[in-house]
Amino acid sequence: MNSLDFLDLRILDIIDIVLVAILLYYIYNLVKGSAAINIFIGIVIVYLAWKLTQLLKMEMLSSILGQFIGAGMFALIVVFQQEIRKFLLMVGSTNFGNKRNFLRQLKFMRDSENEVLTDISSIIKACESMGKTNTGALIVIRRNTSLDFVKNSGDSMNIELNQPIIESVFYKNSTLHDGAMVIEDNKITATRVILPVSNDRSIPLRFGLRHRAAVGITEKTDALALVVSEESGQTSYIKNGSFEIFDTYDELASKLKKDLE
Repeated sequence: MNSLDFLDLRILDIIDIVLVAILLYYIYNLVKGSAAINIFIGIVIVYLAWKLTQLLKMEMLSSILGQFIGAGMFALIVVFQQEIRKFLLMVGSTNFGNKRNFLRQLKFMRDSENEVLTDISSIIKACESMGKTNTGALIVIRRNTSLDFVKNSGDSMNIELNQPIIESVFYKNSTLHDGAMVIEDNKITATRVILPVSNDRSIPLRFGLRHRAAVGITEKTDALALVVSEESGQTSYIKNGSFEIFDTYDELASKLKKDLE
């Protein structure tokens, strides 16, 4: 019967396995689509190899891999500093009493019952209209992470979202056009907001401060950002610090709806 001892699982062992699986799943989704995903996969492979050498009692290789895992933790803090910051921001700003946000961020609550409150159509039509007149715009849409730390840099608002309001805010002669607009649910809650600018050197030089600010806020939070270029009139969609590709405004609307569910 000793050979079957490993089957003697306690309830706490099962809970432990489930929690580790959830943690790994969330970390994977956090780094998915970035260069960090390859590093994450490499770490998982090295860790599994270390455990396998321990199981097979390969003392020398197990010792080397164990030292690598131990020393590598300090390197991981440097490599994943943006992801760690984003994770801690998410945990620190989670409101457990509001729409079960924490579970929604883990994507276990995403189903057909989730209703998108934001008027996506008005946002898309405003971006399309401003693009035709080369009117620059930067719109940040909150998902779960609190944006209070950037909203305080701008002018507080509480206006129902609609297309004319968006266009009037970013009108070239408007006193509110400079900076970012923050949208929460279906309200414009701040304008002239100053956002953190990304230092990512991989961002093409043709993109200016608006795009770098959009990348910066989506690196540090789970917010979504839309940028209308003042030079080309093109609309860019930024999520998780990366530019999302789309061919038509209808496709952009579908992506926004999916990401806000």
